[in-house]
Formats: sequence, C-alpha cells, structure tokens
Amino acid sequence: MLIEISSSWKEKLKDEFDKSYFVNLVEFVKNEYATHTCFPNDNLIFSAFDYCPFEDVKVVIIGQDPYHGFGQANGLCFSVNDGVIFPPSLINIFKEIEQDLKLPIPISGNLERWASQGVLLLNATLTVRESEAGSHQKKGWEEFTDAVIQKISDEKENVVFLLWGGFAKKKGAKIDRYKHLILETGHPSPLSANRGFWFGNKHFSATNSFLKSKNFKEIEW
Repeated sequence: MLIEISSSWKEKLKDEFDKSYFVNLVEFVKNEYATHTCFPNDNLIFSAFDYCPFEDVKVVIIGQDPYHGFGQANGLCFSVNDGVIFPPSLINIFKEIEQDLKLPIPISGNLERWASQGVLLLNATLTVRESEAGSHQKKGWEEFTDAVIQKISDEKENVVFLLWGGFAKKKGAKIDRYKHLILETGHPSPLSANRGFWFGNKHFSATNSFLKSKNFKEIEW
C-alpha cells in the first residue's frame, strides 16, 4: 500500500508513518488487497484527506467502516459513488438536511462536494473486506485516525466536529471543547433514527451558524 496522501496531511502525519503499528498496518492492508476483494479501491483509501487538505478543514464527520458492498465505498464516510443506491444512513442524513435547511434530497450520494468545501469525512477504519463489516478493525487504522483527530484538535481552532452515535462520541472524547464546537446526536442508521435519536438534531444549520459567526464560508450541504 503506497501512502499516497495529500502533501499537507503527509507533513502533519509524518511521525505516524514510521511507527511500528502503521508499518504493520500497511503490510496487513497489502496482504488483504492481494488476497481478498476489499473496499474502497486502493487508490481511494486516503480520499478523505485528498479532497480536504489540513489547512481547509472546517468540519469533521466521523464514521466507522467503509461500506462493504460492491461499488459503494469511495473513501469518504457515509458517501457512495455516483449512481449507487443510497444506503439507509445516507438517506436519513439527506432527510435531516431536507427538514433542517429545506433543501431537496440530491440526485447523487457522492459527498465529494462536501469534502471539497472543508468537510473531512473520516472513517475510523479506512478499509474493509467485501461483505465483511468490521473485518479491518483493530489492525491499526483506529490508532491512525485517532492521531488525525488529535492533530486537528491541537493545531486548529473553531472546527465543528459532528459526532453521530456512541462510537463517534467515544472517538471524539479527547477533542479540545474549548477550541472547537462539538455537536452530538444519535447515529443516522434506521435503528437509531427510528427510535428518535437522529431526526431534528439540526446539526447542519447549527454548523453553518457557527461557521458564519467565525467569518468562515458556510457549507453548501
């Protein structure tokens, strides 16, 4: 696995690449991609960073695993490739945006348009085997993405962190809440949303209100 990641992130994370956990992770991922069908495509593993350079990060959304169905994952959490049927969580995200901002549900579930505006769409684990959810967990990705979150928390100010569900809340536990805005709610999955833990959170309007208050450009959700 080549560490093909945008130059701004490569500089910020260079210390991680030499650590033993990351060396072992690279070997694991190389072997998995050589012997199994894995997602996203290997050239898209670091897409979240490529679309959103460190200096541009204004919002961070934390997911868990890439989608494990064929043709879905594109390296951005909750995002799917153009033409792919929206997964249930993404449908609920779009429904909340529709209610919150009175915007129509988009034709495409590809969230590159968010990432290019400064939204880091970060999965905790960046790779997965086909049809095996969680198959690449606890191999080193979580330590790497913890370092990413800590780097943003330490070196930037006024970033909005959207923590959806218990997993994301734990992942974001060490974020400096004096420097950044933390918005928490349930996960957009049907299991959570249908029990009343997602809809009505208004995270998208709240994010834009905060960005506007800091003289940042609002996100076009």
